[in-house]
Amino acid sequence: MTSVALYTVNNTVRSVATLCKVYRSAHGTAGFHSFLCSNSKRAFLPGGKWSFIRTGTRPMSHTSQGWISFKGYFKAFLAAGAVAVIGELARGGAIYFPRAEMASKISKVEEGEGDTRERCKTFMSPPVTDIKVLEETKDAMSTRMEMAIMETQASFCKALEEVDGGTFKVHRWSRKEGGGGISCVMQDGNIFEKAGVNVSVVSGYLTEEAAKQMRSRGKVLKGKDGKLPFCAMGVSSVIHPKNPHIPTVHFNYRYFEIEEADGSKQWWFGGGTDLTPVYIDLEDAAHFHNTLKSACDKHNPNYYPDFKKWCDNYFYIRHRGETRGIGGIFFDDLDSPNQEEVFNFVKSCAETVVPCYLPIVYKHLNDSFTPEEKDWQQVRRGRYVEFNLVYDRGVKFGLATPGSRIESILMSLPLTARWEYMHEPDKGTKEAKMLEVLRNPIEWI
Repeated sequence: MTSVALYTVNNTVRSVATLCKVYRSAHGTAGFHSFLCSNSKRAFLPGGKWSFIRTGTRPMSHTSQGWISFKGYFKAFLAAGAVAVIGELARGGAIYFPRAEMASKISKVEEGEGDTRERCKTFMSPPVTDIKVLEETKDAMSTRMEMAIMETQASFCKALEEVDGGTFKVHRWSRKEGGGGISCVMQDGNIFEKAGVNVSVVSGYLTEEAAKQMRSRGKVLKGKDGKLPFCAMGVSSVIHPKNPHIPTVHFNYRYFEIEEADGSKQWWFGGGTDLTPVYIDLEDAAHFHNTLKSACDKHNPNYYPDFKKWCDNYFYIRHRGETRGIGGIFFDDLDSPNQEEVFNFVKSCAETVVPCYLPIVYKHLNDSFTPEEKDWQQVRRGRYVEFNLVYDRGVKFGLATPGSRIESILMSLPLTARWEYMHEPDKGTKEAKMLEVLRNPIEWI
């Protein structure tokens, strides 16, 4: 049984679905489904059902990528190997997103159901750990987390391939100290300049430098003969679009386990999802944050406000006095209330990466941009590089871990970036407004 993402629809929508057709792009691949609902809008209502609202019609047009664009209409696209329907409400050509309490209600086949081998067939690559071992240890948290991150990688890659028309290159790698990973990268695509979605499952002994980093965060680690056996796994992604009106997105969800001298284990989860736009779009920001809030609220009403603040503080470029983007959620060292609940929370967050980002991508597919806007995108990418190389914990841990794959660690860096001496945008410009928000983070919802 494969993992699927489904929105339930009522009988009305099933009848309207007969109006849908698949448009083939200029590259000969199937484009996303476009719903042509004459004189109607589709609204997503509580309970996961669609309704129709009367509105004016707008003509359809073909884009340079060969997609069909409907202003005032809607798009549905395939993700995770099944149908994930994302509604976009248009008013006068501007997109209005459904409220976030519905955004994460993608009913996914319950983790743990179905045959392990069948689930593995939906992945971008066979898992890092041998399937026989996964079958024998299916109840272990390390196995369950590895299966979850493999599914997250596959669902996100397939959603990105659908919108871009390109294909991810898949690279398997291993480290002699234990474990390995799977790197999926799409470069110079139609929409994405560079898109990377990595899975790593590594084990061995913590280096003193890595242990020092963890102790600095309050971890009490007691090794045997100075050694600390560990296993760590996670999925991480950074997407750099070509169009400056499509934001960069990053997410990372991980699990860490350390065996101490007495044989007991310390474990914790970490992760988050954050958005880095080049220009402020209030609707995009509200949609993104509402989607994450919905996932958090299913587990703890304090998670979103706490982890949103943590995200603003974490993705702060101290030497610039500004945040990297408009935030999202971030958490680390999460080990309560219990392992099962934290794992379920992490899965809920991971399941939002498609619905919180792909509607924003589709919304801006046809946005035009100027050379000046492209230059500003390059300057902001420079800030992105600065944060990742100077402050990011994942990069630091990877570089400090023997046998790590450097190409995968630095996958987060864009193909191109720009540093201008003493750059400061003119007052009153869109660029100045963006910078003001980065220097003074705000509440988006």
